[in-house]
Parts: sequence; C-alpha cells; structure tokens
Amino acid sequence: MTWTELVMAAAPMQGDQPAVSDVRTGEVLSYAAFARRVTRAAAGLHRQGLRYGEQVLVNVPLGATLPVAVHAVAWAGGVAVPATAGSARLMISQGPYDPTAFKVEQVFSFRPAPGTRPFSELLAEGAHEFGPLAGPALTLDGVRLFDHDELAGDLRRLATRLVIGKDDVVIAAVSEPFRGLRLIDLAMTAGAHVVVAHEPSLVGCRVLAAERRATMVVAPYDLARKLLGDPVLRVIDERAVVSSLGL
Repeated sequence: MTWTELVMAAAPMQGDQPAVSDVRTGEVLSYAAFARRVTRAAAGLHRQGLRYGEQVLVNVPLGATLPVAVHAVAWAGGVAVPATAGSARLMISQGPYDPTAFKVEQVFSFRPAPGTRPFSELLAEGAHEFGPLAGPALTLDGVRLFDHDELAGDLRRLATRLVIGKDDVVIAAVSEPFRGLRLIDLAMTAGAHVVVAHEPSLVGCRVLAAERRATMVVAPYDLARKLLGDPVLRVIDERAVVSSLGL
C-alpha cells in the first residue's frame, strides 16, 4: 500500500466524518471529500501532461487544502515540493503568488488570484482511480526524495508509537507545514479528526482543546511542556512526527 493509499484507506468507513478542520478559515474537510478531490485532481494533473516523477510546486499553508494538494500530486505519480520559491512547470497555490519567487508555466489556485487558474478545473472530469505502485512522492529541498514506501512505512511505525484512534480529536499546534502534514497523514490513517491551530498561545490552545473536546495536542517543545499535566489531553512534542525521517 502506497503512502496516499494508506492515508485514504479510512475514507470508505469514515465517509462524511471530518478529517481536517482549519480554525483560521473555518473549512472542514471530510474523509469522503479528501479522497474525491485527491483522485479527481490527480486526473486533472494528468490532463495537464504531468509526467511520472515530475516535480510540482505546492505553495499552500497548513490547513485543509494542503493534504489535498500534496496527495493529488503524489497520486498522479508526481513529486510534491512544498515551497515558498522555485521553478517548475506546474504549481498549486492557495491564492496570489509572487512571480519573482516562482518560475512556473501553470498555476492552479484554491482561491481566485491573478495569473492563476482555479484548482476546481483539475476536478472537472473523472477520477484517477489507481495511483503509482511505488516511486518518488515528495521532496522538501528538491534533492532528497521521499518515496511512497518510505513515507508509508514511516507512518506505520509512527502509528505504533503515537497511538491514535478514530475517536480522537487532535489539535495540530505545530510550527511548520510539513510537520502538520505528517500529523494529518498519521491521524487520517486512524480515521481521527485533526483541528489545525495557527500559532496558538498556551491559553488559546487550552480554549481550543476545550471547545473541540480534543484528546491530543501536538505542539512545539516549549508549548508542549507547558501543556503537560492536563488530565484529558495527551501532549506530544511535534518533533516526534518527523524525527524518524531524519528531520
């Protein structure tokens, strides 16, 4: 089972249950919507001529749209490159982008922006039902490539250490998008619900956890240390979700 297959595996059972909620935008991504958008956007990328192993820039912040963008690229056989600058033929953005920082031919944006095409265009026709069996899927620097087997195997190992169940509500108070993406991946393999917080304070994190009836929070060391001792929350240092990848 490849990386994206593993993350989508709970979708048939979880259906319209929330997978990712974004506190900042209010968007809620269900399991069914995630699987549908990933497979349809992958088909759209193929229509744009995406080649196996071709790198696609992903200029999308942590939230409900990031896992859709990254896994659509991987499911299409491309290599997702989370980036704030770079060169590639294709890019997926959240909204406006700086053309002096990015050298790209086509940009598909989740929000209307000059010089971009709507991400919804990628969803227009059919779905790509079968992703790659293996091969490169993601890079953070354009040099070291993480393949499907490595990313899926790491998720399985993480699941034995950071046990998450389908009834868990996990607050993602992480410091950067890739750590948040790995946490979302991990939680989705279990059918859990991730609530993405954005740079929360200690009080803000506690309030959010109470409002969402959270059972777990993953946060930077300093914030995690202050949250320890809560009788309800399991508190995890964010480094735990990427340390086994050597990051």
